[in-house]
Amino acid sequence: MRSLIYIFIILFFTSCNHSAEKTGSTKSFCDSIKVQETGLLDLALNDVDSICQIKSGVFVLEHGDDAMISRAWLSKNATKSIDIQYFIFSIDNVGLIACNYLLEAADRGVKIRILVDDIMVEAEPSQIANLNAHPNIQIKIYNSGVNLGKNIIQKLKAFKKDFQKSNQRMHNKTFIIDDRVVITGGRNIADEYFDYDHEYNFRDRDVLLLGKVVKNVSQSFNTFWENALSVDVDSILRDEKLNIDTLKAYSTLRNYACNQDNFWPSVRNRVNNLHHHFQELKQSGQLYWLDDIHFVSDEPGKLSDKQVLPNTTAALEQLIKQAKKTLLIESPYLITNNETEKLFKETITRGVEIKILTNSLLSTDNIDAFGGYQKCRKQLLEIGVKIFEFKPDAKSRFSLLTGDLQKRKNFVPIFGLHAKTMIVDDSISVVGTFNLDPRSENLNTECITIMANKKMAKQISEFILTDMKTENAWETTKLFNPDHLANKSKQFKTKIHHLVPKDIL
Repeated sequence: MRSLIYIFIILFFTSCNHSAEKTGSTKSFCDSIKVQETGLLDLALNDVDSICQIKSGVFVLEHGDDAMISRAWLSKNATKSIDIQYFIFSIDNVGLIACNYLLEAADRGVKIRILVDDIMVEAEPSQIANLNAHPNIQIKIYNSGVNLGKNIIQKLKAFKKDFQKSNQRMHNKTFIIDDRVVITGGRNIADEYFDYDHEYNFRDRDVLLLGKVVKNVSQSFNTFWENALSVDVDSILRDEKLNIDTLKAYSTLRNYACNQDNFWPSVRNRVNNLHHHFQELKQSGQLYWLDDIHFVSDEPGKLSDKQVLPNTTAALEQLIKQAKKTLLIESPYLITNNETEKLFKETITRGVEIKILTNSLLSTDNIDAFGGYQKCRKQLLEIGVKIFEFKPDAKSRFSLLTGDLQKRKNFVPIFGLHAKTMIVDDSISVVGTFNLDPRSENLNTECITIMANKKMAKQISEFILTDMKTENAWETTKLFNPDHLANKSKQFKTKIHHLVPKDIL
C-alpha cells in the first residue's frame, strides 16, 4: 500500500476468500507423519546462555528459504511464548503452514500473540476469529477501521473521514520466541518473501538475534501490543455473524499442512533437523557476538508530534551525518524529498561516496512508488549519488533462490529487490523495515537494527556489491536509465502515478 490509488485497489480486492482454493480435501494426512521432538530451543541455547547475558548474537538470514525454515523450527521448539508483529501475514501456502505451526505450539501451552496491520489483512473474519478462539492465541489488529469487518462503502468512508490516520500503518516486522530469539528485517509472511512464489520473489534480508538486544525488541512489541491503536480482533468483529467451529477449522488447517503436496517432506525434514545445523552455525564464525547493537523502533501512531523526528528517521539521519567514507544502501523504493537530498549533498560534499541499489521499472512490485522515484532520480544523480537499478533476471538469483521449490520445479521467477539495508564506512550495518521514502520517514512505523561489527559489515557489503554488478543491475546515469526496456503498458501506468503526491507514496 503505497498511494491513494493503491489503497483503493486494496479496498476492492482484499476481501477475496482464498480458503476454498487452499484447504482442499478434508482427508487427513497427519497419521503418516512421524511425531518429532519439540522444545529443543532451551537445549540449543544452553551453551551460549552465559554470553547471551553480556552480548548480542547476530546471524544474517540472506536466503529466503533459510529464513522460512528458521521461523518454522523456532515455532516448533518454543516453550513459553511467541510474539509476532507484521505488516503482511498472508493466507497463502507459507502463511497457512505458519498458522499450523502456531496452532501446534498453542496446543502445547505456548502463549501466542499476533499483531497485524489492518490494511493488508486478507483472511476472512471467520478464519481469524476461529484462530483467535484458541485459549492460548490472542490476535490484535493495528489501526483498525479501514479493512477487516468493513464493506467497501465503510472502507471508503473511513479514508474520507480521516485520511491521514487511515493512511498511517504499522510496517514493523518482528518474530520473538520465548523472549530469547528474534527474527527481524524486511520479510513479511507470504510465499514471495521466502522464494516460494511461482512468478515473482523478493530478494530480501533478515537478521536472527540472540542475547541482550532481545529485551529491547520485546519491549517494543509490548509497547505496540498495549497501545490503544492495537485492538483485539473480537472487538472488531463483534457485530459480524461468524461461524465459529474450531474443531472443523483446526482440522482443516492441520490436514492442509500435513498434505505432502502442500508441505513437501524434504522441507519438513529440513525443519525437523535444523537443530543439528544450529550447532554448526554457532561454530561457523557467522554468528557474530556484538557489544554495540541497537534495536530502534518508532512509537505507535508516529504522527503525534510532527516537531520531533521519528525514532528510526532520527537514528538513520545521525548515522549518515557521521559517515566518513562510504554509504552503501539497498532500498526497494527510492523517493527523496528536499531534506533528504540536502543531507545527501552535504554528505557527498565532505567526501563520502553514496551508492544506492533500488528496483528498476522492470523489477519493481510498486509502479506508483517507481513513479515517485522517477521524479527525484535526476536530482539525485546531479547531487552525485551513484544509483543502480535491479534487474528482474538478476544472475544472483541462482545463488540466492536455493530452496526446495527451485530444486523441484527448476524455474526462474522474476526477482525484485525488497531488502532494506545500509552499510556505513564498512563497519556499521543497518537491517530493518525502513525504505528510503516519505512513508518510512514520516508515516509508517518502522524498526531497524544497528550493528557495529566490521566482519559482519563486510559480509553484507559483499552481497550488496554483488547485487550491483552488471549481471544483476544497471548503473543509472544522467544519460542512461533502463525504463525504456519495460513494456509500454508499464511505462504508461508509471506516468499516471506521477499525479500522486510524493509525500504519501
